[in-house]
Amino acid sequence: MIHKIKAMHDNGEGMTLRAISRELNISRNTVKKYLEMDEQSVSVMLAEPSRVKWLDNYRDFLINQLQAYPRLSAVKLMRRLKMKVGQLKISDRSIRRYVKKLKQEVALGQHRYYEPIIETVPGVQCQVDPGELSQVLISGEPQTVYFVVFVLSFSRLMYVGVSLKPLNTLRFIEMHNEAFRYFGGVTQECVYDQTKMVVLHEQYRELELNARFHQYATTTGLRIHACEGFDPESKGKVEAGVKYVKQNCLYGETFTNESALREHVRQWLDEVANQRTHGTTNQRPQYHYDHFERSHMLHYQPSMVQLCNDNLLTRQVDKTGLISWRSNKYSVPMVWQQNRIAVSEQDGKLLLHEPATGEVIAEHTVSLEKGQIIKNRDHYRDKTQAVEVLEAELQALLSGDHGLAIAALLKATMPRFYKDQLRGAIDILKQHDVLPEGLMAYILARDNLTATQLRDHIIAWKSAQVRGRVDDSSHNSSAEPIDLSIYQQVTQTSARRGWL
Repeated sequence: MIHKIKAMHDNGEGMTLRAISRELNISRNTVKKYLEMDEQSVSVMLAEPSRVKWLDNYRDFLINQLQAYPRLSAVKLMRRLKMKVGQLKISDRSIRRYVKKLKQEVALGQHRYYEPIIETVPGVQCQVDPGELSQVLISGEPQTVYFVVFVLSFSRLMYVGVSLKPLNTLRFIEMHNEAFRYFGGVTQECVYDQTKMVVLHEQYRELELNARFHQYATTTGLRIHACEGFDPESKGKVEAGVKYVKQNCLYGETFTNESALREHVRQWLDEVANQRTHGTTNQRPQYHYDHFERSHMLHYQPSMVQLCNDNLLTRQVDKTGLISWRSNKYSVPMVWQQNRIAVSEQDGKLLLHEPATGEVIAEHTVSLEKGQIIKNRDHYRDKTQAVEVLEAELQALLSGDHGLAIAALLKATMPRFYKDQLRGAIDILKQHDVLPEGLMAYILARDNLTATQLRDHIIAWKSAQVRGRVDDSSHNSSAEPIDLSIYQQVTQTSARRGWL
């Protein structure tokens, strides 16, 4: 383009600036800029086509968004960026070109599958990493201090949660609550390594998340981002933070008790870690956060999830909806198939608990035998259709209160399969016209009733009608009850022979 412009201008003896601008469909200012450049400047520009652009300052954020949502348009992508940084100092055309090129680069040149570190946009990312330091003197005895470091990627503001017991998911979540209250808000996402408190298993970057922590993150509105295994550089800020806590905060210190340890860490955060001039940002983290990031943090509402007692054991539910307990297998409601649940045994009962809340979702009587499969049929049923709906449908097919009476008989006869019986009765009644009162009186006089018996009674009654044995007057209470058993036998025999 530059050589073409210079050739068309021909040192002032060729086309004018306006004519070149119109011919090449570019602005006169661009034509003028290129004509005023000397040969050395042109060579430098051509040798470095990937020169720095204004949007390069936000490249990591754009890549992060495109990897999470590959089909984002340039317009929507820029709208998200504008919400973070304010007015954009670039034209829409330049934005589209930049995003188009960026999508090509991400698709062709991105060999790593973790998201890039976001440090140019406030309120987006927090990096989280656990650590530990042994031989710390507490109450005169050497103990191991377990801690979790939280670092905001933009301002580098830090929080450290500590414990004298090995970390579990419950304490890990409590530390998140502490950190976000300390920050006064929550970021859009947190970056973790593959600790079991977040990721239980990974294969081909398909993650099986810790169910309890996943529920906490979902309730909080926090996006979980797990790095690839053995890849510390993808969260380098917090990796450096762990070393900083060990060397600058804990090493060489002694404490009278755990409360003194917590007080020391909090004072160290407020007076040292978050007040120093950071080597990368050249800003004090607390100042940088207060002036440039706090307003971009999302509102944090501490999770209302009540976590169950850590004494509860957990079991993996297999694809058939069973868990193992003391050499037997027990069924679990179908919605929990291939998930983890919590279990406990009390007074001969095996209680199944929702893992995050501790709520009892089912129970079984513990079997004293071995190798048994104890199933509750209700665990494998579709409960989306309420019994009340089926009862109402049955009532609509029969006159008066006959529907309620039929339902009561079905329930008394087969209570465990009541819903199935209701469905069967409804299907049978839909195949026949309105039932005569004599037949209804005959059926309701029975001590028990099933859907198939209802069908047989209807067919037998109609067979007796054909033979002139019954008519509508048979429902008179003074009439002698009619024995339909012979007609049922005839009907069944005829049906087997294909006569009906």
